[in-house]
Order: sequence, then structure tokens, then C-alpha cells
Amino acid sequence: MLNKYAFIAVDIQNEFASKGGRYYTPKKSVKFLKKILFPFLRKNKIRVNEIISDYRGPRQGDREDCCRPGEWGFKSLLPSYLKKNPVWIKCMNSPAWIRDKFDYTKKMPGLPYQNPEKFTKWLLKTAGRPGTVTPVVIGLTIDCCVLSTVQELSWRGYNPIVLKEGVDAASGKIKDRDRILELVVKNWAEILDWADLKKLLYL
Repeated sequence: MLNKYAFIAVDIQNEFASKGGRYYTPKKSVKFLKKILFPFLRKNKIRVNEIISDYRGPRQGDREDCCRPGEWGFKSLLPSYLKKNPVWIKCMNSPAWIRDKFDYTKKMPGLPYQNPEKFTKWLLKTAGRPGTVTPVVIGLTIDCCVLSTVQELSWRGYNPIVLKEGVDAASGKIKDRDRILELVVKNWAEILDWADLKKLLYL
């Protein structure tokens, strides 16, 4: 039954998940991912579809400049042995926003633009078709990029699951995470804790 689920990791990058990152706050999900989920996935030979961010300027409506390719903050915490290529690189909160040509060397890249068709093709190639696979989403943060990703999945006909222990709010506070999951995320995804998800994986 494991092959009926596609794990999707969002923005598990140093900028958000590691001390010294520009938007770092202590987050319990990072410890859970490293100590529990990643070893489980490795043991069961499950690869993860990864989405990460390139937040260099310029970007429409956002003057922040972080997650710069080639720098420490851009680097993902997902072990290379778990990554299912190709990695999707987004440039705004929603994964439908990309740049024309991804180039580590460009200091001034082109403006992000929406390409929902290309994101759909990536999902079909790496995760699978709606109705045949259930995405399991983990990552940072549930009040921003993870939420945007779950919405995009739902709008494409998937019925995503958000793994409760595998996400956090930007604040790192459990009460903020749980409030967002209950009031917002449940409109687009099923929310499961690790114990319940494991039962589904092994049915």
C-alpha cells in the first residue's frame, strides 16, 4: 500500500529550519523529520518529491531576499538518498510561480511568473495522477508555503494529507500550528498524526 502515497516536502531549508537561518524559529517538526520520518522512509525505500524556494529579488509584492541559490540558507535538510528528482524550485509561496531559467550564477534573475501547467506536469511525473495516489505533505510552514502547496494539490484533483507532526507554523508554536490546521488547512486536506498515517501506509 506504500506506493499509493507520495510524500511531498516543502521548504525544509536552512533559512527556515536551522539556527542562523533568516526565518528560523525552533520547530518540533524538524526534530520529528530527522529522527523519525526520514529513517522510516529510508528503511522502506520511499523517495520524497521535494519543493524548495529561490527567494532572490526581484519578486512581485515582496522585498524579502533570502534562500539564495548557492548559499547556506538555500540548502535543503532532506537527505540526498531520499530525494526523488527532479526537485521543483518555486519563487513565490505557491509552487505555480517559477522563473524562466533557473541559474545559480545569476545575481539578478528574471521576475517570477505563473506556470501552473508546468507544475502539473511535474506532479504527474514525480508523484502520480489524482485518484491513483494520495500526496502526504510535510514541511515549512503550514501558514504559508505548505498551505499554498496543499491548495494547489486540491485544485488539481488530489486529496492530500498533511502529516501533523511533519509541519509547523512560522512561529514554531504548537498552538499556532494546531489552530491553522483546524481553521484553515482542513478545507483542502485531511490532517493525520503519525500513528494514524502509519496504519494507512501498511493497510
